[in-house]
Amino acid sequence: MPSSTDHPLPHQANALKVACPCGAVHLHISGEPLAQFYCHCDDCQAAHSAAYVAESVYPASAVLVAQGAPRPHVVRTTPRLSCTSCGTRLFAEIAAGDGLRGVNAYLLPPGAFQPQFHIHCQHAVLPVMDDLPHYRGFPAAFGGTDERVEW
Repeated sequence: MPSSTDHPLPHQANALKVACPCGAVHLHISGEPLAQFYCHCDDCQAAHSAAYVAESVYPASAVLVAQGAPRPHVVRTTPRLSCTSCGTRLFAEIAAGDGLRGVNAYLLPPGAFQPQFHIHCQHAVLPVMDDLPHYRGFPAAFGGTDERVEW
């Protein structure tokens, strides 16, 4: 389980340091995201009380808790970690991804989130009209079928 660290974090030119709104938990994210997307799954909807969420996915080893001790919780199936003070969801442990973490993209600095597609649109509450691909489940590159929904 991720926890705070007492040793220096590795320095990388493309590393991000992000924090929850209250500043109690800080994350160190190294490297480029593997994917960035909007997730419409019913698990994310239940966990966030939202129609969809913005996710930036990295290898789990690239997302480290640098300060604070986030609280783990599961609403339906996906383990998530949140700030114990302000409740902001920090990241999710992606079961289907084998060692991947989905960071709450709203924590990233402006311009760092560049969404590539929408996933799990079969659960969408309302159509989102944009120019991105809208996959029924996952795209083939992530173990899906590439089946899309047409709004």
